[in-house]
Amino acid sequence: MRGIVINKRKYKMAVQDQERELRVQVFGLIRAEDAEEYLVDFQETTSRVQKSSYTLVIDGTHQTTVPSKVVPQLDQTLQFYTSLGFKDVVVIYPSSKIAQVQLRNALERIQFQGRVVTH
Repeated sequence: MRGIVINKRKYKMAVQDQERELRVQVFGLIRAEDAEEYLVDFQETTSRVQKSSYTLVIDGTHQTTVPSKVVPQLDQTLQFYTSLGFKDVVVIYPSSKIAQVQLRNALERIQFQGRVVTH
Protein backbone atom coordinates (compact mmCIF):
# COMPACT_ATOMS: atom_id res chain seq x y z
CA MET A 1 0.00 0.00 0.00
CA ARG A 2 1.37 3.37 -0.97
CA GLY A 3 -0.97 5.41 1.21
CA ILE A 4 -1.31 9.17 1.11
CA VAL A 5 0.32 10.69 -1.93
CA ILE A 6 -0.96 14.27 -1.59
CA ASN A 7 -1.81 15.80 1.78
CA LYS A 8 -3.01 19.39 1.60
CA ARG A 9 -5.32 21.50 3.73
CA LYS A 10 -8.29 21.25 1.30
CA TYR A 11 -7.81 17.69 0.06
CA LYS A 12 -5.96 14.41 0.42
CA MET A 13 -5.23 11.83 -2.27
CA ALA A 14 -4.19 8.27 -1.54
CA VAL A 15 -3.38 5.21 -3.60
CA GLN A 16 -4.50 2.03 -1.89
CA ASP A 17 -3.01 -0.83 -3.87
CA GLN A 18 -4.51 -3.63 -1.79
CA GLU A 19 -8.06 -2.32 -2.31
CA ARG A 20 -7.18 -1.17 -5.87
CA GLU A 21 -8.54 2.29 -5.07
CA LEU A 22 -7.45 5.84 -5.62
CA ARG A 23 -9.16 7.80 -2.85
CA VAL A 24 -9.68 11.55 -2.89
CA GLN A 25 -11.01 13.29 0.21
CA VAL A 26 -12.19 16.89 -0.02
CA PHE A 27 -12.42 19.22 3.00
CA GLY A 28 -14.52 22.36 3.10
CA LEU A 29 -14.98 24.37 -0.04
CA ILE A 30 -12.73 24.09 -3.07
CA ARG A 31 -12.52 27.60 -4.48
CA ALA A 32 -11.56 28.49 -8.03
CA GLU A 33 -8.04 29.35 -6.88
CA ASP A 34 -7.73 25.88 -5.26
CA ALA A 35 -9.07 24.06 -8.31
CA GLU A 36 -6.03 24.54 -10.53
CA GLU A 37 -3.64 23.12 -7.93
CA TYR A 38 -6.12 20.33 -7.17
CA LEU A 39 -6.25 19.30 -10.84
CA VAL A 40 -2.45 19.25 -11.13
CA ASP A 41 -2.20 17.06 -8.01
CA PHE A 42 -5.08 14.88 -9.20
CA GLN A 43 -3.53 14.25 -12.61
CA GLU A 44 -0.15 13.50 -11.05
CA THR A 45 -1.77 11.05 -8.62
CA THR A 46 -3.89 9.30 -11.26
CA SER A 47 -0.80 8.79 -13.40
CA ARG A 48 0.52 6.44 -10.69
CA VAL A 49 -2.17 3.80 -11.25
CA GLN A 50 -3.56 1.70 -14.06
CA LYS A 51 -6.99 3.36 -14.17
CA SER A 52 -8.79 0.45 -15.83
CA SER A 53 -8.09 -1.76 -12.81
CA TYR A 54 -8.64 0.85 -10.05
CA THR A 55 -11.75 2.38 -8.52
CA LEU A 56 -11.78 6.13 -8.06
CA VAL A 57 -13.38 7.02 -4.72
CA ILE A 58 -14.33 10.67 -4.22
CA ASP A 59 -15.06 11.15 -0.52
CA GLY A 60 -17.10 14.31 -0.06
CA THR A 61 -17.96 13.62 3.60
CA HIS A 62 -16.38 16.88 4.77
CA GLN A 63 -17.20 18.94 1.68
CA THR A 64 -19.36 22.01 2.20
CA THR A 65 -21.87 23.63 -0.12
CA VAL A 66 -20.58 25.32 -3.23
CA PRO A 67 -21.62 28.84 -4.24
CA SER A 68 -24.26 28.85 -6.99
CA LYS A 69 -21.80 30.38 -9.47
CA VAL A 70 -19.53 27.32 -9.00
CA VAL A 71 -22.27 24.71 -9.56
CA PRO A 72 -21.46 24.35 -13.31
CA GLN A 73 -17.87 23.51 -12.35
CA LEU A 74 -19.17 20.82 -9.99
CA ASP A 75 -21.03 19.26 -12.93
CA GLN A 76 -17.92 19.46 -15.13
CA THR A 77 -15.71 17.92 -12.45
CA LEU A 78 -18.04 14.98 -11.92
CA GLN A 79 -18.23 14.45 -15.68
CA PHE A 80 -14.43 14.63 -15.82
CA TYR A 81 -14.08 11.89 -13.16
CA THR A 82 -16.24 9.51 -15.19
CA SER A 83 -14.32 10.19 -18.41
CA LEU A 84 -10.93 9.07 -17.09
CA GLY A 85 -11.33 5.33 -17.67
CA PHE A 86 -11.39 4.09 -14.08
CA LYS A 87 -12.90 0.65 -13.50
CA ASP A 88 -15.53 2.32 -11.31
CA VAL A 89 -16.19 5.76 -9.83
CA VAL A 90 -17.70 5.99 -6.35
CA VAL A 91 -18.86 9.24 -4.78
CA ILE A 92 -19.44 9.42 -1.01
CA TYR A 93 -22.12 11.95 -0.10
CA PRO A 94 -21.21 14.95 2.07
CA SER A 95 -22.50 15.20 5.65
CA SER A 96 -24.01 18.62 4.90
CA LYS A 97 -27.65 18.29 3.78
CA ILE A 98 -27.38 21.27 1.42
CA ALA A 99 -24.17 19.90 -0.11
CA GLN A 100 -25.97 16.54 -0.54
CA VAL A 101 -28.75 18.22 -2.52
CA GLN A 102 -26.22 20.09 -4.68
CA LEU A 103 -24.34 16.89 -5.37
CA ARG A 104 -27.50 14.86 -6.09
CA ASN A 105 -28.72 17.54 -8.53
CA ALA A 106 -25.33 17.65 -10.28
CA LEU A 107 -25.24 13.85 -10.60
CA GLU A 108 -28.72 13.88 -12.14
CA ARG A 109 -27.80 16.65 -14.60
CA ILE A 110 -24.82 14.73 -15.94
CA GLN A 111 -26.48 11.29 -15.73
CA PHE A 112 -23.65 9.97 -13.55
CA GLN A 113 -22.60 6.43 -14.44
CA GLY A 114 -20.75 5.65 -11.19
CA ARG A 115 -22.02 4.70 -7.75
CA VAL A 116 -23.08 6.99 -4.94
CA VAL A 117 -22.91 5.91 -1.31
CA THR A 118 -23.74 7.49 2.02
CA HIS A 119 -21.39 7.14 4.99
